[in-house]
Amino acid sequence: MASLLRQIVSGPRARHPEAGLDLCYVTDNIVVTSGPSSVWPRKAYRNPVNHLVAFLDKKHGQEWAIFEFRAEGTGYPDEEVYNRVHHFPWPDHHPPPFAIIPNLMAAMRTWLQADMKEEGKQRVAVVHCKAGKGRSGTVACSYLISQEGWRMEDALKRFTLRRMRNGFGDGVSIPSQLRWVRYVDKWTNEMGKKYLERPIEIVEVHVWGLRSGVKVCVEGFIEDGKRIKNFHTFIRDEKINVDDDAHREPDADPLGRSQTENLVPPSNATSSSKTEVSTAEKEAIQNVILRPPEPIRLPTSDVNIDFERRNKSGYSGFAMVTSLAHVWFNAHFEGGYEGNESGLFEIEWEAMDGIKGSVRKGIKALDRMKVIWKYSEAGRSQSVDEPKEGESVKEGQPADWRGEGDPEAVIGAKHSGGVLNSGHVGGTPLTLGQMSSDAANKLMGKDLGLRKSHDASADISRASSVKDESVTPLESEQLDGLPEHVSDSEDEGVKPHVPNEHDILNRPSNHESHDDDRQDTATGKYLELGLGKVSNILAKMKGSGSDHETNSPK
Repeated sequence: MASLLRQIVSGPRARHPEAGLDLCYVTDNIVVTSGPSSVWPRKAYRNPVNHLVAFLDKKHGQEWAIFEFRAEGTGYPDEEVYNRVHHFPWPDHHPPPFAIIPNLMAAMRTWLQADMKEEGKQRVAVVHCKAGKGRSGTVACSYLISQEGWRMEDALKRFTLRRMRNGFGDGVSIPSQLRWVRYVDKWTNEMGKKYLERPIEIVEVHVWGLRSGVKVCVEGFIEDGKRIKNFHTFIRDEKINVDDDAHREPDADPLGRSQTENLVPPSNATSSSKTEVSTAEKEAIQNVILRPPEPIRLPTSDVNIDFERRNKSGYSGFAMVTSLAHVWFNAHFEGGYEGNESGLFEIEWEAMDGIKGSVRKGIKALDRMKVIWKYSEAGRSQSVDEPKEGESVKEGQPADWRGEGDPEAVIGAKHSGGVLNSGHVGGTPLTLGQMSSDAANKLMGKDLGLRKSHDASADISRASSVKDESVTPLESEQLDGLPEHVSDSEDEGVKPHVPNEHDILNRPSNHESHDDDRQDTATGKYLELGLGKVSNILAKMKGSGSDHETNSPK
């Protein structure tokens, strides 16, 4: 709930609905916008869909189309944008399943490069996710690289320049999304835009410097990328401590290397991996092999390795989550396209994705990780090439536009009677807070702090209490707070382009009726009115220098 209110009242994103729109022109034909909405409370601080449509109609006539990537739901029905929308959804804060890239690029190319009968006409592609940053930036840069011949570095710099405020970092900042942009560059310039989707098997995961109490999961995409599934969680019996002579196994791994050779602590360890800790903590740091009874089979070549460290909590039935990190890779680009039937993927802790794609990961849970994978003999391989001009393009199926499970949308769900109108003093804000919290946990899943323990975690070790460990000042900062300009929210730092106010106030009359048929409730209208007034007051108090502010309200 605090995150939601912070989005509503912080910075230039909190503005009167008539003041302008949050969008920017990356190039003359690629427009990036935050997710439009026709429901409250999102329309109080995001783009009201009728305002966006009116602006695009006035500026571009009929020569615009939307490409959206929200697995959590668009926030508006297709008919409110004339059904002129193409759906390629995948989850927030993650890279796309690579198999959708060839068709997505072809769909945008088909729309943008179509022959225009009237001179001077130019089509535009309006791309959006939730904040118009990570997913949108990944796609915009991929298009510039694969279809317009931009250098990868130039495409990334252009997106950052046009989308982000000074001092707030890169537009595409999530490490795995950046990895996917590099994959697109390789796919375009080295691989002739050929991609082979094959099911793979995870044979082993090798981890250097693994701390106690870390849960390790192997995940992958399902439902054409709209959902992420946990395919395996390693348990104690699947962990081999190679530092323990009683458990040392000299057998060669599937790629012909000795396990003990593989797990020699890296000589190029970073300074943070050499942080001094207590004797008890040193004993809890291990070099291990995680080996499942059978290889873990994933249906596609996209793999996510997820880490979560849990410490004992003073509250019965709860654990304290002190570390969160994950990393995506695609086996085809990590050796598969070179003709290898197996391969390795290696990464250090500092290079992994953090909470909601930020650099924030909490207390360090490991030093380095290596995944050993091989192609599965079961399952069917599929060649996914970019469709040529005139060929059909496969598009995704949209998620429910109302945003089932989206914490912002849950608050805006229709309520006739029930808890919102229970009559109890303070009942409404408490109910909204609980609904927002429950929905956020369901959708976003993970954050640092207390987490309810479950029976399914009984066979996964838990570390000692945080108070019992030696925590360095650096680790304490990572756990308790964030340095300046680092946020869990993708919205912070986005630089909105505000179109001419005249364009909005004088929007075409055929859109004036949209205000009457949005999915509102009486409660929603009153809350939106109040939030609008509050946001206006706060925006005036903050003044015009907000582009240079570094901290959002606490």
